[in-house]
Amino acid sequence: MAATNLCSLLVGVLVLALLIHFNGINALSSNYYDHTCPMAESAVTTAVHKAMLNDRTVPAALLRMQFHDCFIRGCDGSVLLNSTAKNQAEKDGPPNISLHAFYVIDNAKKALEAMCPGIVSCADIVALAARDAVVLSGGPNWAVPKGRKDGRISKASETRQLPAPTFNISQLQQSFSQRGLSMEDLVALSGGHTLGFAHCSSFQNRIHNFATTQDVDPSLHQSFAAGLRSVCPMHNKVRNAGANLDSTPTIFDNRYYKLLLEGKSIFTSDQALLANPTTKTLVEKFANSRDEFEKAFVESMIKMSSIITGGHEVRLDCKVVN
Repeated sequence: MAATNLCSLLVGVLVLALLIHFNGINALSSNYYDHTCPMAESAVTTAVHKAMLNDRTVPAALLRMQFHDCFIRGCDGSVLLNSTAKNQAEKDGPPNISLHAFYVIDNAKKALEAMCPGIVSCADIVALAARDAVVLSGGPNWAVPKGRKDGRISKASETRQLPAPTFNISQLQQSFSQRGLSMEDLVALSGGHTLGFAHCSSFQNRIHNFATTQDVDPSLHQSFAAGLRSVCPMHNKVRNAGANLDSTPTIFDNRYYKLLLEGKSIFTSDQALLANPTTKTLVEKFANSRDEFEKAFVESMIKMSSIITGGHEVRLDCKVVN
């Protein structure tokens, strides 16, 4: 009898987990604003394109912003909220200090409020802006599922749940699986590192005091490591010093995977993808075919951006709750 009850309980937990996982996808729709705000997507694209003309780091920032939003409390725009006297918000958590381009979301929201007030959520703007960032950098296009609601809770302390650049493959797998994401999603979404820049602090562990008997991570290509060490000396005092995440940091391509196989990755978490046979095979697959990478990336972005765990309103100002 006890065994039967335990079995029933486990089945119930499994069903609940599946409902949570698929709830986001089922609740969203690619034509959500077709009647209520038909120009929503073009307004966001205009804001992203305008910002890119002045700052080529905007696409990487917007793509990273969505990852960081969805990995904490689901895709509810909580990463956009400002801290208050009584609460330190996510954007002020240590992993998010370097997030930027929030003004792009604010500009898009301002245009949308003038167009169709109170209709388009900030969380949806983040998802659309991330897609536009990829497309306008030469990457694939996709229909973004929409209909997210904005959350009212944002805590800096919860940003500790974000996967860190120092994570090993086991830690990465656990972080992604907790959010219903697979090993293929992990490898495909890591390809977002085809855009952007990393500060020295995020990869210092690989180029100085790596281990008791080795100063540098031996998996790094020797001349590549030397270049990183020259830009990021042991006691670096240059605030914005760092390295591009791949050799074409403003173009969305599969160069990241090619360089990873050559020992020219930046983060420990990048190199970790080669430590597991499944993820290594996927890295090789994506390095050999940009089409395969882009197809997998789109599927994983839709899956990640459909993680819905809450959200209760459509904010009028993305920085503050209504």
